[in-house]
Amino acid sequence: MTPERRERLLGLLCAGGLLVVWVSFHLMARLTSRQSLTAWDVAALRYGGAFLTALPLVAWLGLPRMAWRRVPVVVGLAGFGFPLCAYAGYQLAPAAHGATIMAAGLPVVAMLLGHALGITRIGWRQGAGLGLVTASGLLLVAVTSGLYARAWVGDLLFLAAISAWAVYTLLVGRWRLQALQVTLTIALLAAPIYLPVWWLWLPSGMAEASWGVILYQMAYHGAGATVLAMFLYTRTVHGIGAGPTTMIGAVVPALAALFAWPLLGEALPPLGLLAVALACGGMLLGVSRGGGGGAQSSR
Repeated sequence: MTPERRERLLGLLCAGGLLVVWVSFHLMARLTSRQSLTAWDVAALRYGGAFLTALPLVAWLGLPRMAWRRVPVVVGLAGFGFPLCAYAGYQLAPAAHGATIMAAGLPVVAMLLGHALGITRIGWRQGAGLGLVTASGLLLVAVTSGLYARAWVGDLLFLAAISAWAVYTLLVGRWRLQALQVTLTIALLAAPIYLPVWWLWLPSGMAEASWGVILYQMAYHGAGATVLAMFLYTRTVHGIGAGPTTMIGAVVPALAALFAWPLLGEALPPLGLLAVALACGGMLLGVSRGGGGGAQSSR
C-alpha cells in the first residue's frame, strides 16, 4: 500500500469514529440542560477531564511541540470558542437545532471563509447548497419557535461556535497542525486558564448534580469530545482534506434528531424533519467536488 493510500485509509477510519462522537456530542450536550448543570459547569468538566486524560499521554510522549505564536489562536478557537458557545446554546435550544445548524453550517462557513481567502471557489453546486442550508435553518426556527421561546439565541450561539471551528479547520491545513500536538496543547492549557475563572466567578449547579452525572459527563466531554474528537478531527483533515471532513457531518443532523426523539423526548413536527433533510441535502451539495469547485483542503 502506498503512503498516500494508507493516509487516506487512516483518514476514513478516523472519520467513522468522528461521526459517532459528533452525534453523541449533540445529545450529551443537550442532556446537561436537564441535569442542573450550567453551560459553565459542562465546560469545567470538559477541561478538567481533558487535562486528566492528557497527563499520562504527556508522561509517555513528552510535552507537545507547537510554534508558540500559534498556541493562543488554536486554544482560543478550538479550545474555548467552539465549546463555550455550543454548551451555552444547548441551554436554550434543542438537540435538532444544534446538530442542524452546527453540522450544516460548518461547511458553509468554511466554504465562505475559504473563498474570501482565495483557498476555495464557489460554483453553482456550492451556491445551491448555501441556499438550501440557509432555507433549512430559517424553516427550522420558524416551525419550532413556539416550542422553545429563546431557541433563536441558542441558534446564534451555535453559529458563533461553528465560525470559530471553521477558522480552526482552515488553519489545520494551512499550518499543517499535527493532531496529537494540538490535542495535548489544548488539554494542558485550557484547564489552568478556565477552571479558576469558573470557580471564582461563574454560576454553577454542580452541587445539585449527582456524582454519577458528574463523572460520566467529565469522561465524555473531557476524554471523548475533547481529546478523542480533536485527535480524530485533525487526523481526518490530514487524511482526506478539509472539505470531505466537513462532508461526513451530512448525516449528523438526521441522526441527532432521530435519537433525540426517544432519548430526550424532543420530537420534531413534519416541517422540522423537512428542515433537517434540506440541511443534509444542502450540505452534501455544497461540499461536493463537481460544479465549479468545492471546499477543498488547503494543503
